Amino acid sequence: MKIAVIGGGPGGYVAAIKAAMMGADVTLIEKNKVGGTCLNVGCIPTKALLACSELLMGIKEAKNYGINIDGEVKADFAAIMDRKDKIVNQLIKGIEFLFDKKGVKLVNGLGRLLDKNKIEVFKEDGSKEIIEADKIILATGSVPIVPPIFPYDGEKVITSDEALNLCEIPKSMIIVGGGVIGCEFGQFFRTLGTEVTIVEMADQVLPFEDKDVAKQLQRAFKKDKIKLLTRNKIQSCEIKEGKVVANLESGKSVEADIMLVSVGRKPYLENLGIEKLGIKLERGKIVVNEKMETNIEGIYAIGDIVDSPFLAHVASKEGMIAVENALGKDKNINYTAIPRCVYTEPEVACVGLTEKQAQEKGIEYKVGQFEFRGLGKAQAIGKFQGFIKVLADKEGKVIGASIVGPHATDLLSELTLAVHLGLTVEQVGDVIHPHPTLSEGLMEALHDVDDKCIHSIGKVKAKA
Repeated sequence: MKIAVIGGGPGGYVAAIKAAMMGADVTLIEKNKVGGTCLNVGCIPTKALLACSELLMGIKEAKNYGINIDGEVKADFAAIMDRKDKIVNQLIKGIEFLFDKKGVKLVNGLGRLLDKNKIEVFKEDGSKEIIEADKIILATGSVPIVPPIFPYDGEKVITSDEALNLCEIPKSMIIVGGGVIGCEFGQFFRTLGTEVTIVEMADQVLPFEDKDVAKQLQRAFKKDKIKLLTRNKIQSCEIKEGKVVANLESGKSVEADIMLVSVGRKPYLENLGIEKLGIKLERGKIVVNEKMETNIEGIYAIGDIVDSPFLAHVASKEGMIAVENALGKDKNINYTAIPRCVYTEPEVACVGLTEKQAQEKGIEYKVGQFEFRGLGKAQAIGKFQGFIKVLADKEGKVIGASIVGPHATDLLSELTLAVHLGLTVEQVGDVIHPHPTLSEGLMEALHDVDDKCIHSIGKVKAKA
């Protein structure tokens, strides 16, 4: 069985390796570097930058731990960017190494569908190559959205792509959008000394999470002296005398050296040839069934080009599901328990339903919550802002969770498993958690759903 994959991001390259491991003859077509947005201009490089700013924050707070640091502590921006590039390049080589060992053929170029079994590849040197395949998987990813009111030039008005390749620390920055990208870049540049203003249309950052979750992050932003303008919309924008000026609907204006537009991403489907084949689209995304197959038999689509969350781990899972079905298996994808992570300080990690969603769906639920400050490990490491919140339905089944605090993104996996498997708070809460750890907070929050939390006063009960 010959399988061709167009796009080498976290969906495409995982699909290619999976297919090769299952015995297929696999060709992957990628116009740039393997790894896609996630590895090259997304998840990995931003986390590399945030690791540097987190360490800088830690050094500046060293006196709180009884450690005195003499002399000036400052960021070497060129070295930070160089470290980021080295990490990215190392991981790209890692994927290419896996391709070589697993037998995946990598073809560099722009792939376009000719029919359901043929792809024309346009290479950088001007040559063309025809790839034939029994099954095709489309995984071309997404690009940043830049509304026309912004005078995008890649220098003064930029997207996350350009932000990852700046040559110097900007003195001031306007960030349009208080979602994941805006929050992460905002805190990174603020830690390095940039004056940051975040403009968000909604009444909170992370608009799709619960208010108590956003409130914790906004507290940190206030401490960091990040200016946050919620319930604000930019009416017009211009570059004037070397500055970016944003005029708000409220009548106010904000000025900065650079503007970062981070209002979302859109599927990248240009020159893919889907119209020619009659592949069905809805709202700019490819329509697929639960097998990840399009309306054209034998052609599958995954990742940011289909109607599912724009997340690397979702694309990877969809890639594996598509491959298994392409090779004769019968697999469906389950979107019930998708982790949502923000790598700020404090970290934010959520899964399943929020309280707002549960209310909108008319689901009866109970809440269990535990503050990190109640944990000995959190006190010992000096990171105790935030909480763990668990939502359970009336039968006690875990239907959602939110964590704001240290290592939230790592801690979430246990609760993700609970949501995915439909476990109850009693089943998961009965597990012995090691002490002293941050994971004890999960147990405490699970116990708190039924007011059985030991290290919380809970509801005061009358004595018999």
